Amino acid sequence: MSTVRRSAAALAVSAVLGVAIAAAAAPAAMAATSPTPSAVLPNGLYGAADPTYDGVWRQSLALLAQDTVGVRPASKAVDWLAGQQCDNGGFPSYRADATAPCTAKLPLDSNATAAATQALAAIGGQDTAVKKSVTWLKSTQNPDGGWGYNPGGASDANSTSIVIGALAAAGEKPGEVTAKGGKSPYDALLTFAKPCGGPDGGAFVFQPKQPGIIADSTAAAVIGAHGEDLVVKAGPKDAKGTACEPATTIEGAAHNGAAYLATALAKNGHLLTAPMPGATDPAAKPDVGNTADAIIALTAQGLGEQTKKPLEWLKGNSAAWAKESGPAAYAQLVLTAHATGTDPKNFGGTNLVERLNALGPQPEKAKSTEDDSPSGTWWIVGAFFVASIGAGILVSGRRKSQR
Repeated sequence: MSTVRRSAAALAVSAVLGVAIAAAAAPAAMAATSPTPSAVLPNGLYGAADPTYDGVWRQSLALLAQDTVGVRPASKAVDWLAGQQCDNGGFPSYRADATAPCTAKLPLDSNATAAATQALAAIGGQDTAVKKSVTWLKSTQNPDGGWGYNPGGASDANSTSIVIGALAAAGEKPGEVTAKGGKSPYDALLTFAKPCGGPDGGAFVFQPKQPGIIADSTAAAVIGAHGEDLVVKAGPKDAKGTACEPATTIEGAAHNGAAYLATALAKNGHLLTAPMPGATDPAAKPDVGNTADAIIALTAQGLGEQTKKPLEWLKGNSAAWAKESGPAAYAQLVLTAHATGTDPKNFGGTNLVERLNALGPQPEKAKSTEDDSPSGTWWIVGAFFVASIGAGILVSGRRKSQR
């Protein structure tokens, strides 16, 4: 889920719950909101914007990105995230007072829970928290096999996909996590896939009755279809290329979704987003966040050749967006760099790791090589010879559970 979708989803949920939305996290294309003058940001939290709608989300992505590049997050940052969990295992978008018990009035969030699960599983030492969150996620699975943004809400492609990633990160086999009627998360994802031909053929919609930002839900679903968490590895080459073909399986639907993204990216070398309501400029704007997500999805699908042009565009056009959008955006770019084998310390001239680390508590020392698997050395050879890095930052590898 891109930072755009996270903000849009939070705003939609707020409207349904009757919560004031003036202080909601802004979409990635806009400046992030600042806390109210009386608000005091929690010690250990990443970012300076109001955390009401994205505190757990941005913290989870920040810690996961740090772990991915071999940076050991600060203990107080990890403690803050773990402390957001409610006794039943679920996470809200943000819990202002972690010392007070969670109440029925505090909405729990499948996306925040899934992201936190992935971060805590990657960092390690949080087995109890991870198990509790997995139990909660399983308890909130819808009859169609998917998940909505909040428990009881209709399933959507983004929520279902990120929960698949959480299950995989926790050592579960997502395809075997079924609802009472026997439906799996992959059954749910198939219901969001559009047939070939016609507008947006091959794409995944957010929900059948709420198309949403098609590129965002498609990228999420393609990654979810591969049983991947947010730290994606390159898949074997997709010999089918970018042709959309009739599909009745999740594998075929994932190919078609990736083909849709590849075609969309090829038009301009990046994705576009419609102007915000009320904007004076009617022209579509470059969509940095969803371009990054699409690149990751294509990498997972094995269409690496189709990522080359948009990746170069992203390197040259993401710095200002990330600076304006905060830690989740920097984390998103770090994860894009990881998926594509790009050095995150020189991403179009920007040191993403340094910029991310500066937005929160000082990380602990870099992980030792004993903590890393061979698959996690995607840029260490080059980094080893850069004197300014000192001991080097190693990327932690992680075996992903297969569905």
